[in-house]
Parts: sequence; structure tokens; C-alpha cells
Amino acid sequence: MKHALITINLLILLSVCTFCQDPWKITAGSIDPSNYYGITVANGMIGIVSSPEPLKVKEVVLAGAYDLYGRGRVSNFLRSFNLLNVYLDIDGRRLDAKSITGFKQELNMRQAAFTASFDYGDKATISYTYYSLRHLPYTVLMDVSITAKKELAVTGASVMEAPDALKDVQNYYNEIDRPHVVLSLLTSTARSPTGKLLMCATNTFLFDEEHGHEPRVIHEMWDNNMHLMKFSKNMKAGEHYRFSIAGSSITSAHHDDPLNAAERLTIYAKLEGRNRLLQLHQKAWDSLWRSDIVIEGDAQAQQDVRSMLYHLYSFVREGTANSPSPMGLSGLGYNGHVFWDAELWMYPPLLVLHPELAKSMIEYRFQRLEAAKRNAFTNGFKGAMYPWESAATGVEETPVWALSGPFEHHITADVAIAAWNYYAVTQDKQWLREKGYPILSATADFWTSRVERNGPGHYDIKNVVAADEWAENVDNNAFTNAAAKANLQYATQAAILLGITPNADWMQVANNIPVLKMPAQPGQSAGADGVTREHATYKGEGIKQADVNLLAYPLKEITDPKQIKRDLEYYETRVPQEGTPAMTQAVFTLLYARLGDTSKAYHWFRDAYLPNLNPPFRVIAETKGGTNPYFATGAGGVLQAVLMGFGGLEITPKGIIQIRSSLPANWKKCTITGVGPARKTYSREAK
Repeated sequence: MKHALITINLLILLSVCTFCQDPWKITAGSIDPSNYYGITVANGMIGIVSSPEPLKVKEVVLAGAYDLYGRGRVSNFLRSFNLLNVYLDIDGRRLDAKSITGFKQELNMRQAAFTASFDYGDKATISYTYYSLRHLPYTVLMDVSITAKKELAVTGASVMEAPDALKDVQNYYNEIDRPHVVLSLLTSTARSPTGKLLMCATNTFLFDEEHGHEPRVIHEMWDNNMHLMKFSKNMKAGEHYRFSIAGSSITSAHHDDPLNAAERLTIYAKLEGRNRLLQLHQKAWDSLWRSDIVIEGDAQAQQDVRSMLYHLYSFVREGTANSPSPMGLSGLGYNGHVFWDAELWMYPPLLVLHPELAKSMIEYRFQRLEAAKRNAFTNGFKGAMYPWESAATGVEETPVWALSGPFEHHITADVAIAAWNYYAVTQDKQWLREKGYPILSATADFWTSRVERNGPGHYDIKNVVAADEWAENVDNNAFTNAAAKANLQYATQAAILLGITPNADWMQVANNIPVLKMPAQPGQSAGADGVTREHATYKGEGIKQADVNLLAYPLKEITDPKQIKRDLEYYETRVPQEGTPAMTQAVFTLLYARLGDTSKAYHWFRDAYLPNLNPPFRVIAETKGGTNPYFATGAGGVLQAVLMGFGGLEITPKGIIQIRSSLPANWKKCTITGVGPARKTYSREAK
């Protein structure tokens, strides 16, 4: 049955593709609410998820807003106030999905704008566009446009609605009258489920009419969780009318006085005016798109890859200490927690294209270094031990039933490798001294206490959950061991660069951590001779996700092409067709591209995400046939396959270089712009 659902979704996507070859626009020409997976407009702080219902959004998610409720007695992402829902009455009748025709939705990735349009019988054509303003982290904007086909009366309402999980909702309406403007402020506040956070949102109308001629605004209180403000206008046949809504959402996790901040930010947006807001928003996105991936010869791959890049740009913001969860700002998936998904999968594409965005992600870890040190102490180790799941404070947030919390220790090395790579790309020695080295040295100290010293070549790391999470409580996991070695090596290199005498024990430990091989012997799979062994008791069983193959990239523990190929050919047959996350196939893609096997590389490139797409916007789910988009982790993996695989980019201790690699046969050229601090351009042409 699951195979059938995957096939049906793929057929729907293929049918939609006739509308969606534009490299910058993803268009849904037919909206089916029963098979609809929303797409996100976000600015790295506030995410708005689309709805199949006209003039509504599914949900609003605010980065960094966590409280204890729901799943697993741990911190969870919170839905914020839905501040962009609109009601529209024409001649006294409220528009809904049943009363409209020609409903079409479109995401413009160039402008980070979501637009929908429809007809209301023979009376009006209506469209609306919303933005999560890139230059204003807590502010959103919606335009609503109406073209009358005949004379009619219109009532437009902006609705403020509190999610069910919030409590102690308070609603306010305030009019501020100035000689040059009247400000109508629709405001709500509420407490998060435990009362920990105060959550606040405000919006206001923006009218095009001159002051004194704008419509009169009326406030209505419906119930404790919802209130609205509305206006009415009569229109003539052929007349066009537009109004806008600007709103801000912020919490006490972001500001000491969120109520007043929300109203001040909304007033600021109102008096900036719609045109200026959009100019500055577009300017910010133009700057982001200076770093782009241009694929010639495969229009659908171009659009899909750009969508992945758009989502990563949308989920991360410069100048913060936030790091994205596996689902970014597309919803409440994985509680909004931060995993290795951030450092190993999403971080590298952002690091090479926009180091300033990656800096926010590593700043998130630096600000939680003390919590990681307390975590190490609590677990009987030295140094710093990062939690498998992290939220606001940096304590372990993994639900108790998931063994990854106490045992998936490779996350500590993943954070350290990200810190080293930030220095490698930026060559910022001051940052390395002040922030990178404290992370590298403390995590290296963790591994010196974590290993069990059982003689030369046997500094074992026992009892871990592997990167392949189906392997629980195993010894000497390949990825964990190799990542620990890299952590220790990078800490040593950083110390030398800074003129600090490194702890000699770091390299002593690194040189004695084993990476196991699989000899051919009874009880093991045929063809296993010389293959890197995933862990000490591994005998060829299926794997959830890439583990051993990560030793070739990104760890560079294995560099011999013959060994890389041997490991690929062995483990690519161990990944089931269903139920595994999208990153694995992306690693296979990258490595085969570097080995020059373009046929296999392109096979795995397509397998990495096409079976995971959901209609109508080709949003990526975690698994084939999955329904939990948007899986930013998978997008990060595929982007690495393009950037570091097909494109041949490589992060070295002295910066970014380009190494040998091959393009798929049907790609004419791949150009990568805005790479690294110098904003260089790299290209690769088909042979």
C-alpha cells in the first residue's frame, strides 16, 4: 500500500510539473486539501506555512520559542499567534473554498513571496501575497488585492487567533491618532503552556488612501482566543483595490518587554509603508541570492535544488544564536530541537555560500558550551559533552524513551568539526581564539575521558548509539570513532595555529582509536573482505542511514578511492527502500561524483529526494512516501551532493578549493556563485 501511495504522489507531482519548470517559481495549479503539504515563507526567525484554504495560513512558527508540553516531557516548539488570517465578505457573503474557482498558489523563491489567486463567481478576482520580511526579523506583511467585475460591497477583516496550547489569552485594540496617521493596533498576548513565556502579536492595516480618506476600522471581540478588526468599502465595476496587513510576533524569549515591542515593531512597519518594506525585503533577498547554484540542462533539478537552497536560507538568520531543527521553521516537527542535522547536513552548504549564516549556527553551540560542560560532568566525563537534542538552554532534551539521548555521543564531535570548518572557510583567527578553540579544546577533553584505554590501537569507544541509529549500544562505531579522531586532530591544529601548546594526550588518543575492518569469515556477508566495519558486532544487517560512508566525506578518514568504492558498493545494498532518511543517498551521490561514476551519482541524486516529494509544491519529507515536510536535513544533504559532489568544492584548512568531480550526463554545466568570504564563482562543465 505504501508503494502505491508513493507512486500516486509522484504522478501528481509529475502532472503539476507542467506548471513548475520556472527556475524561481513553484506553482500549484490545482489545490486538493486532502493531499496538500504547505510550503513555508520564513526569514530565519518567523515562519509562515501555507494553507489550502483561501486567505488563511496553516500556522506561524517563531524560532527560539520553546516550552514544556506534549511529547516526552521535554521542551517543544510553540505555535505562535496566527496573525495573517483574513476574512473577506462580498455583498454580505463570506468567501470560502467552496465559493471560489480557479484557485492557484505560487511561491516566488526570488522574492520569498507566497501568492494565491482565485475568482469569486462573476463578481471579483482576488489575490493575496504574504512575506516574512527578511530585514525585520519579527515582522510579516500581507497584501490583498480585489478587482471588481461588477459593482459590489467588500468587507475585509484581519483576524488574530491564539493556538489552543496557549493560555491566559488577553486581547487588546488600540487606536493612536496622529495628525498624519491613524494607527489601528490589533494585539493579543498569552502565556505558553507552563507560563514560562509571554507570547505577543500585533497587526495593523496599511491602506493606500491618503490620510483622512482611508476606511474606518471597527474592532470586534469574538471569544477569548480570537478577535478581529475590519473595514468596508464599495467598489465599482472594473475598479481595483488593495489593502495590506503588517504584523509582528515576539516573545519573552526574544525580548524583555514583548508586548510593547510587538506594538512598536508594527507601528514601525506601518510608518515605513508597504513599498519601502518590500524594497528592503527584496534587497535582503537579493544579497542572499548572490550565492546561488545554476544548473544548465536539467530544468527540474534546477528548480528543486534552488528550492532546497531557498529553504535553508529561510530557516537561518545572520546575527542570531539560533540553529535550525530538522524541519526548520516549517512546523513543530522534532519539537524544533537541534540535532547533528544542523552541523553535519545543513551547516556545510550554508558555510560555503553564506558564512555569516553558518556563524549564527555555531554561535548557538558556543553559547551553550557551559551547559555542555555540565552535561559531561553529570555523565562522569571531562570537557564538554553536547546533548543529542538541544533546545533553548543546551541541556539534554531527548525524550527518555529514545536511547539516542544518553548514548549518541558523536554529536559532540560534529559540533567541534563545524567549529573547525568555520575557521577553515573564514580564516578568522580571532574568532578561533575566542570561540572556536574553547569548543574544540573542551570537546577534545571529552574524548580523552570517553575512550577506554585498552592498549595501542585499542582506545575503544564503547556503548554508543551509532550514526546508523538502528545500531544501539554498540562498540567502536565507525563514524563515532572517526569523528572523535577528527575532533582531537582539529583541536591540536587549532592550538598550534594560536601559539598554544596542545594537550599531548589529544593526539595520543587520536592515534589509537580504532576504525575496524570486516574480514571474510563464517557468519559474515559475502564480499565483506576489507570493508570498513560499522561497529564491532556488525554482520551485514540493514542500516538506517549513512555511517561508514561518512568516513570518506566529510571526515576524510578514508581517502583511498578503492576503499571508498568498496565501502560504497557494500553499504548501498544495506539501505532499505523505505523508512530511512534522505541524507544517505546524498552521500552516495557525492562520493560517486568524486569517483567519476556519473551514472551511479545521478541515480542516487534522484533517489535522494524525488521519492520524498509531496504535492503541490514538491516539499521534501524525511522518508520515501513520508508526510512530514519540510525536511531541511535532507535538503542540506542534497545540496552537499551538488556543491561538494558534482561541483567539487572542498573545505581545507586554508579555505575552499575545487577538486575533481563529474557532472551527470544530462547536465551541461553547474555554476556556483558567491562562494566563501571572497564570493568566488566556481563552475563545472560536462565532459
